[in-house]
Amino acid sequence: MGERLTRDADGFAPIGAYAVLGDGRGVALLAADGSVDWWAVPRLDSTPAVAALLDPERGGRIRLSPADVKATYEWRYLPHTNLVETTWTTDTGRVRVTDSLNSGRAGALPWGELARRIDGLDGTVAMRLLVQPGDGMRQWRPWVKDDDRGPIVHAGSLIMGVIGSEQIKLESSHDRVEASFEVAAGERRVIGVVAADGDPLFMCHVDAIDKRIDISAQSWRDWAASVQWEGAGREQIVRSALALKTLIIAETGAIAAAATTSLPESIGGPKNWDYRYSWIRDAVFTMDALSLLGQQEEVHAAVTWLLRAIHANGPDVRVMYTLSGGEPDGVRTPDIPGYQHSLPVQLGNSAAGQKQLGVYGDLFGTIAHWIFRGHVLDVGSNRELADLADLCADEWRRDDAGIWELHTNRPYTSSKMNCWRALDAAARLAEAGHLVGSGVRWRGEADVIRTWVNENCWSQEKQAYTFYAGSDDLDASVLLGAQTGFDTGPRMSSTIDALGVELGAGPMLYRYTGVHREEATFTACSFWRVQALALVGRVDEAQSLLNQLHAVAGPLGLMAEMCVPGTNEQLGNLPQALSHLSHIEATAAVRAARADG
Repeated sequence: MGERLTRDADGFAPIGAYAVLGDGRGVALLAADGSVDWWAVPRLDSTPAVAALLDPERGGRIRLSPADVKATYEWRYLPHTNLVETTWTTDTGRVRVTDSLNSGRAGALPWGELARRIDGLDGTVAMRLLVQPGDGMRQWRPWVKDDDRGPIVHAGSLIMGVIGSEQIKLESSHDRVEASFEVAAGERRVIGVVAADGDPLFMCHVDAIDKRIDISAQSWRDWAASVQWEGAGREQIVRSALALKTLIIAETGAIAAAATTSLPESIGGPKNWDYRYSWIRDAVFTMDALSLLGQQEEVHAAVTWLLRAIHANGPDVRVMYTLSGGEPDGVRTPDIPGYQHSLPVQLGNSAAGQKQLGVYGDLFGTIAHWIFRGHVLDVGSNRELADLADLCADEWRRDDAGIWELHTNRPYTSSKMNCWRALDAAARLAEAGHLVGSGVRWRGEADVIRTWVNENCWSQEKQAYTFYAGSDDLDASVLLGAQTGFDTGPRMSSTIDALGVELGAGPMLYRYTGVHREEATFTACSFWRVQALALVGRVDEAQSLLNQLHAVAGPLGLMAEMCVPGTNEQLGNLPQALSHLSHIEATAAVRAARADG
């Protein structure tokens, strides 16, 4: 049975009604009604040429759909790809639209290319096209120039060319390109939007764009076939892996935390963050998940990129880096409506300057795993990491902003657990001869941290690890202490139960005590609970919870940052790396626990 997408009165579509397209550099969000409402080109952190996602009136869109407003659709990802296939049904016929951010035979194209193929299936369907660039969040005024090879759209330094099959008559006005055309059964029409930023633009032939749709599909299928996961759950695992792949800059290995900015954690609320940066935490968690799936090329590239970024911005490790490997340079708040009027819209992230002690554990835990899997550190990185281990040994007693980037610095339990992880990993590397420095000191300090946490961050009343020392509040991020090996015993097991009571909403978890008044449940936390259950030996419970969490993903298998319990409405930036990687790790933990008996 076909569906219709209902937008609200202001033109906003539900976050869960979007598919993500990627080409190894840029990202586009396609709504179920055929409208591309977000396209960051050439790179996912570029100012989007299309941003109706946050500004339906002036943000811009690229819409292709039947002229019949009563048309219904069925859509899906083409199996094991990031191409979307939508079948439209009208009173007069059916068409199939295939959408792709194209790549070439050698990988990412030197230009951006959004391709839209329309195949007639039955009868005849009247179609409409609108290419309306946005104003770059008030940074420019777009304009269109006619060219004998097709309309040329100017949007700041970005040039976009619109190319169509010869049967499609493209009509341009001062700020848009439109077309009306018909597709009969057995016929094919193709539309391409090519883009370059500060570079010459290639107005290629439409037949080449058509062929690259198939090349792109095969490239995604080849990559998906390399995902090392057999048996139950493979389709969901591959979809999460494909979502993560859209967040990796193929040229450098940089990994973004999400593809968008300012999608809210609560509709109308102020928690609207820019996640188009490479967080240490999110990046290394992504590496860990991809390692589980045998994707060592991506992991090696990402580690190499991260070590270079740390070196370039040292001596201490930062919370996050730009996708160019530098430090973020502040926050702008453009005067645009925001998703369903959730303000402020933010370009940049103020957490960049915070002290987060947990990044030491994130970094060293993944580096240790990477090295013990066969990689060797260069001399410079070896010395820098040894210095960072010494710095962690000196700094772990300090208060910090914690994993949730809060504005009040405290002795957060998960930060201390992660400092233990850093020094434990550094000591193991030193003991194995892989890291220069004082392994004895690091081992001794790790033991001190473990004792300190057990004495200061445990609630006897709640039988749980606490949010921070001296508090009885709870925090779901302490579940990561099971994953890191800090604790997989009775204390972690009882903490899981306490978190379910205080922070649980069905299978979902809120992040920490009291936050339910400000936001929805945090999807990654819910998968962390699955993983922790498996690691403490409660495997049947872990499997049952994992089965329930499969309903969290949207109709195409995508997950944003948060989820409204009961309705599974998606909130926050999309796709969210933490959500997809934690799904992979939780599923792998359950499988491993069953294999271990």
